Amino acid sequence: MTLPYEAVPPRRTLHVVSPGGNRVHVEEFGRPDGPTVVLAHGWACSILFWAPVIRLLSSDFRVIAYDQRGHGRSAESLTRQGYDTGVLADDLEAVLEAVVPEGERAVLAGHSMGGMTIMAAFGRPAVRSRTAAVLLASTASGRLLGATEVLPPRLSLRWLRRVFHRQLLTSRLPLGPITPLSRAAFGYGVLGKAPSRAQAAFTARIVHACKARQRAAWGRVLAVLDLDAEIAALDAPTAVLVGTHDKLTPKVHSRGMAEVLPHCVGLTELPGLGHMTPIEDAAAVESVIRALAAAHAVSPSGVDAEGDAAARQSDPVAEEKSA
Repeated sequence: MTLPYEAVPPRRTLHVVSPGGNRVHVEEFGRPDGPTVVLAHGWACSILFWAPVIRLLSSDFRVIAYDQRGHGRSAESLTRQGYDTGVLADDLEAVLEAVVPEGERAVLAGHSMGGMTIMAAFGRPAVRSRTAAVLLASTASGRLLGATEVLPPRLSLRWLRRVFHRQLLTSRLPLGPITPLSRAAFGYGVLGKAPSRAQAAFTARIVHACKARQRAAWGRVLAVLDLDAEIAALDAPTAVLVGTHDKLTPKVHSRGMAEVLPHCVGLTELPGLGHMTPIEDAAAVESVIRALAAAHAVSPSGVDAEGDAAARQSDPVAEEKSA
C-alpha cells in the first residue's frame, strides 16, 4: 500500500456516547491549536477512508474523524429501529459537543452518507452553533434510486434501473475476498474514468471491511432518503464538490443542491473523477476545505483562521511559538 493510502496514526482517540447509548469511535489528528475540521465518511466506509485528506490537512489543522454508527470501530445500533438519518445526526451532534468547545466553530466535511448526516443534523442548535462552514462532497439529499448510474441509463428501462440500484444498496451478500475482479468492480462502480490500481485496492479494502448486515441496513436508509427540507435550511456557508463521472451520486444532485442551498459558496466539479473524490483527488478536497477555513473558520484562540495565518507571516516570534 502506497503512503497516501496508509492509515494516519491519530494523536489521540476517544469514544463518545450518543443519545440512546451508542458508542462512537473518534480520532484526532494534526495540530491541537489549529482550526478544527470534522470529517464524516460515507456508506460502508470508515475513518481510514479519509487518510489521504488527513495527511494533507494535519500540518495546519486539528482534524477530527469518526466512524459512523455500525462502521469501523463504532457500535452498531442497539435496536433494529436504530437505522435512519436521525441517529446519524445524533452521533454527529454528540461528536461535536465532545470535540468542539462551546463558543468555537469547525469546518464540517461530509462525503456521501457523511454529507447526508450533516444535512440531517444541521438544524440542531448544538450543531449549528459549532459549524463555521460545510463541504458536501459526492452526496445528495434524496432520489438516489432514480438518478444512480451504476447501471447505465442507455442499457435499461428506468424501472429496471431502480430495482437494480435498490438491490445494490440493500444486498446482504458478503463481498468475499479482495480479488482482481472485485478491484475492477469497485473501479467501475465508484471510481472515475481512469483509477489507479492503488485507488481501486484502497477502496476495496475499506468497503470489504464493512459488515454485510450494516452495509444493507444503511443501504435501506439511503434507498428512501429524503433530506430536501433539511438542505434548504442549511444556511451555513457551504461548498459542494462532485466528480463528473460519479455513478452513485451523479452531478445532477450536486447542481441541484447548489441551487437550493441558502449560502452556497461554490460548486466544484472534478473532471473524470467518480464517487470517491477524497481518495481520487485528495488535494482538490483539501483545497476546498482550506478555502472554507480561511474564509469562515475560527481558531481556538478566537482569531479568524485567515488573519491568524497572516499574523504568523508578519510576526516571526508568533511563527516560532506555533512551530
